[in-house]
Amino acid sequence: MTDDHDAAGAMNFIFEAGVLKRAARTGWWFAGVKQPESIAEHSFRTALIGMMLAAMEGADPARVSMLCVLHDTQETRITDIPHIAKRYLTAVPNTAVTADQVAACPPAVAEVITAAIGEYEAGETLEAVVARDADKLECLVQAVEYRHQGVDNVQRWIDSSRAALKTASAHRLADAALSGQPLAWLTPPPQE
Repeated sequence: MTDDHDAAGAMNFIFEAGVLKRAARTGWWFAGVKQPESIAEHSFRTALIGMMLAAMEGADPARVSMLCVLHDTQETRITDIPHIAKRYLTAVPNTAVTADQVAACPPAVAEVITAAIGEYEAGETLEAVVARDADKLECLVQAVEYRHQGVDNVQRWIDSSRAALKTASAHRLADAALSGQPLAWLTPPPQE
């Protein structure tokens, strides 16, 4: 393959990932959120949470952040399937979707992305466990924010996200989210 062909394949994946900026996290519609955050917005904060959790848990923050950024990229092709819909639908594994998405990328790029998705989906490394916790914790944090904005039907998201957390650090951050105020950071600290 030529370098131009490899570059075009990589750019196709980049363009495809851009769709995630416009694709909504559809599960929130059931809670009454008319304009939920996009999949890309979710993935961005998941990566930030993942980096923090990795530091707290002794995992590799860069690796966790990468897993978090990539964890929902398949949703350009299969969409964000709400949890209840998964009872009725059968989708191909995310690893298969990813393999199709990166097939035209340069081999080194395809290998990095497919290995990351394989690791995340297997959930066996500390980094994958932390990345999955970051995903669930981001959902919990978003539910807390929606509740503070007046959406009162979010408790099931809080409960299911919290129940899925594995690491002690994720549980500590969940406690802080549940007892905190989303806009508390706007209040200046007291002067000494």
